[in-house]
Amino acid sequence: MSIERSSGEYENGDIQKNLDDDGRPKRTGTWVTASAHIITAVIGSGVLSLAWAIAQLGWVAGPAVLMAFSFITYFTSTLLADCYRAPDPVHGKRNYTYMDVVRAYLGGRKVQLCGLAQYANLVGITVGYTITASISMVAVKRSNCFHKHGHHVKCQTSNYSFMAIFAAIQLVLSQIPNFDKLSWLSIVAAIMSFAYSSIGLGLSIAKVAGGGHVRTTLTGVTVGVDVSGSEKVWRTFQAIGDIAFAYAYSTDTVKSSPPENKSMKRATSVGVSTTTLFYVLCGVFGYAAFGNDAPGNFLTGFGFYEPFWLIDFANVCIAIHLIGAYQVFAQPLFGFVEGWCSRNWSDNKFITGEHAVDIPLYGIYYVNFFRLVWRTSYVIVTAVVAMIFPFFNDFLGLIGAGSFWPLTVYFPIEMHIAQTKIPKYSFRWIWLKILSWVCLVVSLVAAAGSVQGLIQSLKTYKPFQTQE
Repeated sequence: MSIERSSGEYENGDIQKNLDDDGRPKRTGTWVTASAHIITAVIGSGVLSLAWAIAQLGWVAGPAVLMAFSFITYFTSTLLADCYRAPDPVHGKRNYTYMDVVRAYLGGRKVQLCGLAQYANLVGITVGYTITASISMVAVKRSNCFHKHGHHVKCQTSNYSFMAIFAAIQLVLSQIPNFDKLSWLSIVAAIMSFAYSSIGLGLSIAKVAGGGHVRTTLTGVTVGVDVSGSEKVWRTFQAIGDIAFAYAYSTDTVKSSPPENKSMKRATSVGVSTTTLFYVLCGVFGYAAFGNDAPGNFLTGFGFYEPFWLIDFANVCIAIHLIGAYQVFAQPLFGFVEGWCSRNWSDNKFITGEHAVDIPLYGIYYVNFFRLVWRTSYVIVTAVVAMIFPFFNDFLGLIGAGSFWPLTVYFPIEMHIAQTKIPKYSFRWIWLKILSWVCLVVSLVAAAGSVQGLIQSLKTYKPFQTQE
């Protein structure tokens, strides 16, 4: 999502300096900043479930699946980079959103399908972040309880009150115009995500170095010992969905010279390879530390008890990161709905009217009643859904399975075929289609595993006990 500014907003002598060749604000990003954006966007809450995912798959399939998703993500991202301009990847017209790219190359109903996939993904992520943040808040309370009363104490705590606290914070932040455009937000998110991910990795390495026997196998959790045969199958599918969620990210905006597609490809190479290295380390060392008993979230499942203050700090970092990240994903959805309603009911004062309110220590704040009602309702609904399905691994797997194939694989491949005019049934056309269909099957089985996990979790769900 981008904000358009007219040339009148600049000083006369600065118009050419501040605007790019298409009249938009000049792009200042480079492959370095784009790489940083990819790394900070990808390394997030998805890393917390990787030890569990590797435990389901084992030493052979676990790292292999991570590497496969890494390669597919890199490959399709390079195809997407070439589609930034249309019809020519170097000199064509720029496209500023994913839907703009799909509209330029595919058009028709596929634009609506792309929008549906994108916005459904945003809704799922905001629900997932509500679940994850509340679990981390509960983990701080439980960590202190374990430290005070001993590890044998259950220290059960309900997630509901913490979900309500998280929702209350989001109710306030949602009313801040363009919250996701605040420059410090990305900096804080980057620091927080690296902090808790590094703490988790460091604790895993320390646990492995400290010795102690844990049971690991080439094929992961053992049928008849850890799980039944059917559970092994469903958990394998769900683990694939968790890994797919971990690789979700969006591309950045870079300067027009050198050509954006080359800069984006270089950024993708650096970003995805760095992320994959970090993921393999977290997943492998997490599995080595906990074995087949790896918790679903290795910072809240209490594979770690001490040092309790470091566990607390890591979980506070997660909560702070997700408080801001929620708005990053919710604001585009807010803007889409508000823009659509304004275009269709432009004469409705409830939707378009702005009312000035003088707030002490802040100044004039413009209240729009539709924005107030719509955003408040959205936050409440996502919190209620999170309360109904407060299951970390299952929900992350479902989001990953639902978004990976359409947004990461299908549309980039279809647009590449349209852009390069690959002949139908040629060798390249066939193997691209095979890749797309294989990823669709993988996404479907991952979704099935996550849905089955949600059903099983609901059957054994105890509402006022901690969900891990």
